[in-house]
Amino acid sequence: MTAIESLTHLEEAKQSYRDKDILITGGLGFIGSNLARTLVELGARVTLIDSLIPEYGGNLFNIKGIEDKVTMNIADVRDRNAINYLVKDKDYLFNLAGQVSHTDSMTDPMTDLEINCLSQLSILEACRHNNPNIKVVFAATRQQYGRPVYLPVDEKHPQSPTDVNGINKVSGESYHLLYNDVYGIRTASLRLTNTYGPRQLMKHNRQGFVYWFIRLALEDEEIQIFGDGEQLRDFNFVDDVVDSLLLAGSLDKADGEFFNLGGERPYSLREFTETLLEVSGGKGGFKLVPFPEEKKKIDIGDFYADCTKIKDALGWTPRVSLRDGLQRTVEYYRRHLSKYL
Repeated sequence: MTAIESLTHLEEAKQSYRDKDILITGGLGFIGSNLARTLVELGARVTLIDSLIPEYGGNLFNIKGIEDKVTMNIADVRDRNAINYLVKDKDYLFNLAGQVSHTDSMTDPMTDLEINCLSQLSILEACRHNNPNIKVVFAATRQQYGRPVYLPVDEKHPQSPTDVNGINKVSGESYHLLYNDVYGIRTASLRLTNTYGPRQLMKHNRQGFVYWFIRLALEDEEIQIFGDGEQLRDFNFVDDVVDSLLLAGSLDKADGEFFNLGGERPYSLREFTETLLEVSGGKGGFKLVPFPEEKKKIDIGDFYADCTKIKDALGWTPRVSLRDGLQRTVEYYRRHLSKYL
């Protein structure tokens, strides 16, 4: 599929959301709020559910300007009664709520289990009993693969997570695929890589390095890179991730399938940091430091994904370069950083 064909395909998919009823779990979070803004623009009726647990990233400022165009429910996905009610009469469910800190999953594994595993089963049961015609898109993670056996990682790569979070995300995704196959609840899963962009949590450094490096650059603080800085990663700007969610939700060929996302090419952490410092003008620079023992145990080494499957099946391809995405991200936080600290 050519670039022009992919873009046309995406625009056609977006139109299917007009006048539809949408539920987004984790709707006040980073990806959820960006998705909500796009859906509002497309003429959808959007309902958000978020627990607003301070450490997880939900932020009322994320929906500033569309407050009167969405329905907001402050509730936890662990609340079965709330979920049973909220899934009724919805056309689509974008299931984005989750505990995403790999470190936290090791120090508090039971909470990770409740949110990323047990609650996913409850959500699917709610759909089965209250709205079996709903389409569900689940946010999975590259962390499900663990340390790569080969690169780039495609969907046939074995899943061998290095932490509790990865194990529970494997289970959460497996529930979604099972309910598609056994109960006919249409589901699709997207295995996200390092997503970045506006409206991401910046209070602490436990949910990945990208947003933390951005904060340090904006505050002219020194960025510490663990190891030799040559670890490879791929990155997706949040607008590209939103596009993938909309395609997976609208297209029948995504039903019962799981897809990798991935960037236009892999970058070393050193190259990522140097690009960020150039874009932001950060004066703190960076320094290579030894891995903390607790992080080294769960680090996956080099990782970048093969996203051929989603390109071929759904016509998705990342369109925003790392430099352009970082520029747009930095510009947003220069205006609003105080809202995220």
